[in-house]
Amino acid sequence: MTATKDPKDQVPKTTTQPAQKNGAAGGLMKRLRRSASVTEHNLNNLRNRNSTQHLFDQHGNPIDLRQYRKVLDKDENGNGTSEKKLRYRRTQSVTRAEEISNKEAKLRKAQPDRSIHRPRDSLFSWSSGFTNFTGLVNWGFLLLCIGGLRLGLENLIKYGIRINPIDWYFFVSGRDQGEGHNALFLILYSFVHISLCLAVEKGLALEIISEGLGMVIQIANIIFSVLLPVVIIHLKGSAFSIMGATTVCFYYSVLFLKLWSYVQTNMWCRKTYYQRQPRERRPSITVAELKRKHSSGGEDDEDVAKLVQYPENLCYKDIMYFLCAPTLCYELNFPRTSRVRKRFLLKRLLEVLIGVNVLMALFQQWIIPSVRNSLIPFSNMDMALATERLLKLALPNHLVWLIFFYLLFHSFLNAIGEVLYFADRNFYCDWWNANNIDTFWRTWNMPVHRWCVRHLYIPVVQMGYSSRQASTIVFLFSAFFHEYLVSVPLQTYKIWAFLGMMGQIPLSAISRYVERRLGPRMGNIIVWASIILGQPLCIMAYYHDYVITHYQNALNGTEHR
Repeated sequence: MTATKDPKDQVPKTTTQPAQKNGAAGGLMKRLRRSASVTEHNLNNLRNRNSTQHLFDQHGNPIDLRQYRKVLDKDENGNGTSEKKLRYRRTQSVTRAEEISNKEAKLRKAQPDRSIHRPRDSLFSWSSGFTNFTGLVNWGFLLLCIGGLRLGLENLIKYGIRINPIDWYFFVSGRDQGEGHNALFLILYSFVHISLCLAVEKGLALEIISEGLGMVIQIANIIFSVLLPVVIIHLKGSAFSIMGATTVCFYYSVLFLKLWSYVQTNMWCRKTYYQRQPRERRPSITVAELKRKHSSGGEDDEDVAKLVQYPENLCYKDIMYFLCAPTLCYELNFPRTSRVRKRFLLKRLLEVLIGVNVLMALFQQWIIPSVRNSLIPFSNMDMALATERLLKLALPNHLVWLIFFYLLFHSFLNAIGEVLYFADRNFYCDWWNANNIDTFWRTWNMPVHRWCVRHLYIPVVQMGYSSRQASTIVFLFSAFFHEYLVSVPLQTYKIWAFLGMMGQIPLSAISRYVERRLGPRMGNIIVWASIILGQPLCIMAYYHDYVITHYQNALNGTEHR
């Protein structure tokens, strides 16, 4: 082995002092690392080498590696390799154990007793490494189907066929409940709020209205739009059917969120618009540059759509498209598709048509009898019987919720997006794989989640609040609208939906703790349990309060069957 000739780095003889040995050892390593012929593989060979045969320095003196063992056992950074040695010894132990096992297996196999046993773990043991439980999943699904079929047959034998499409029409149209078409008139009145919002934005863009006054008018208009149904339905409750009142509240809730986004987005654009520097005069262009531009196709591609700039977006066409689009967040230029896929649109419309009929059938045949039977046990606080009614209602309610999710977020919103050439179809993510409650609320309703993050969470954080405080404000906001969509149509002003949403905060902490301690699978089970059991409990509570509020006299003569 050769090394670079440096008089400062000569290798000492074995008779030198310990201090000289340390310096010489460092010099040896420097020479070895600087040598072009010595690689890390060669250094590893030196570390594992016990013999000094055929190993000489540049003067022909033999090198005793035992003097430099501590130096060779260090890595390039000078760190000791005790951990590496430990791993190496463990590896050697495992390798030795495998060798022994293999030799023993070969010896046993050579015996004439035809041995068939070998060291193996049971499949349910963690040490077995077995993960394929597809058959058990199929078994559980089949068992669930059989249980659901039994409940369906029990319901059919007990109540008979309750499905009646004519009753669906009466319920949806409110023919036997409301007076006239008050819900339709209230929806048409919303164009007053829309027109006022657009007029104020135009005034702000033209600097006719001051920024402070404009914001006051917009905030008052938006708040009044969401409070109007509460006042009208409370004063004229008998004039609205349950379906009509629910439609009005849902429509005005969406309108509130969209107008908020429209006003705030235009405010951002207006600030940027006013901050622009005055445009400089463009220099004259020569004939040669003009020809070069013409030959290269120009700066603007004809195939690329021209973007709408502020304040060109302040028109009825733009705001009406946004109000009809399947999104809650306003933009000046939405991503657009190039054509309408007729086959895709037809599939989505058929899914909506068939799915709505399935939902109504499940309501009539299964949910309504179960909810009615839960009234007396819930009123008498018979916990055993009320729990039985809760579990009995959980399955049909969960099926209805899943079908409703598919129809709304996949079929209906995709159909609307296809008609309007709206390209962003990410209406939901894989919420069914959520390992905690936070992940579920961030993935199951993407339009609302994006609105909350863009228009509520980020502005609150930018105001100086912490992320936890901002998340609590978002949950408060969501809890208000959950209560708004239930209490106002039923005219039963309770706080069960509000408490249910606020209860998601401690439940989120519990689910994250379970995920950390017991794994993501148990966290996912917590999420599914809250969905399956929480909703029917809320339905039973509101049905009980609705009957108590509106049918107190009839309830006094009710007998439990």
